[in-house]
Amino acid sequence: MQKNIPLYIGLRYTRAKRRNQFISFISAFSLVGMALGVMALIVVLSVMNGFDREMKGRILSVIPHGFIDQLPALNDWQALAAKVDQHPQVVASAPYIASSAMVSYAGGVEAIELQGILPEAEARVSVVEQRMLVGSIAQLQPGEYGIVMGRLLASRLMLAPGDKIRITSPEINITPMGAFTRSRSFTLVGVFEVGAQVDSTLALIHLQDAQKFLRKPGVQGLHVKTENMFTAASVMAGLRAQLGDDYRVKDWSQTQGSLFQAVKMEKIVVGSLLMIIIAVAAFNIVSSLVLMVADKRSDIAVLRTMGLSARQVMAIFIVQGSAVGFFGTFIGTIAGCVIALTLTPIMTAAEALVGMKVFDPDVYFISQLPSVLLWQDVVFICGIALLLSFIATLYPAYRAAQIEPAEALRYE
Repeated sequence: MQKNIPLYIGLRYTRAKRRNQFISFISAFSLVGMALGVMALIVVLSVMNGFDREMKGRILSVIPHGFIDQLPALNDWQALAAKVDQHPQVVASAPYIASSAMVSYAGGVEAIELQGILPEAEARVSVVEQRMLVGSIAQLQPGEYGIVMGRLLASRLMLAPGDKIRITSPEINITPMGAFTRSRSFTLVGVFEVGAQVDSTLALIHLQDAQKFLRKPGVQGLHVKTENMFTAASVMAGLRAQLGDDYRVKDWSQTQGSLFQAVKMEKIVVGSLLMIIIAVAAFNIVSSLVLMVADKRSDIAVLRTMGLSARQVMAIFIVQGSAVGFFGTFIGTIAGCVIALTLTPIMTAAEALVGMKVFDPDVYFISQLPSVLLWQDVVFICGIALLLSFIATLYPAYRAAQIEPAEALRYE
């Protein structure tokens, strides 16, 4: 029974009325601050998880999961593709030629990423065919010099299907007349939209047209699609060991890793800044407990004369401060999880009510606020909040344990 005395008294102090109302206000403010901090951190991290998932889903639906190429060119790509497709976790592979280029039309000029593809093979490794707004990549026929590009790129150049555009290669030809860049007219036959950055940079032409235009006899390499994009690194590592050092094998984390690392770093920075709210609430716990110790000096002295040790007195105030932190964390966790799980429908209902879009589809790649609640984030946030609450109780509890009963009761 004596072991439970600090727990009983500490919880009683938590709900008991104080003679000094200011102490009650500080204690309530600490609980509310802890709840708001935990709730805000859970919601914000869930939104950032949602943006991360949207970026990966949209970008990696167009960008292949893996790349295999060979210098100076991959001549027998059919044999290599047959070997790669035998891997149990490889869905398909497709040949490609990639180069930077300039596209011009009606006085407008844009830098683009030009890719030569085989339409029937590329459809197995990319979702461009499923995201076509106008036309189809099947309309890319050899010798006709057709081109398919993203919606944002076509919009900036004010193009419509059937328009003639001029593509200029960055390579320079040396002729008796001097040095000239290579350029050719192409016809826009299709427009796609995947909702990612590639909508403003990517243009596709037929592989044979790319070979003639870029003066490349073979292909540059293979695009590889795996069953799971998040295991692509291990799959491509296995293919690297199987194919040997004659080929360069990369996965999407090596070509797009810097972008997702930036998103991850942003999540860490924003989470650290929002953690300040929880730290402020913990400092309020320190303030309320220091005032509480001053208010309860005589009670502490009486408890000491009744046989409580200094360690038990310390435990009383640790229990009291930790209880405030626990209830604040509990309330904030419940509220944060509910909001994070229902954020998208809440935002949709709010947009319908006010008649305004938070994310204009004409400006942003997404039209809704995404939210993905990860339970490991919740556990981490709750653990940090409870730890800070516990640490905040140590100094006031130590001060309470140092009170001498004779000094406290001298003038009572």
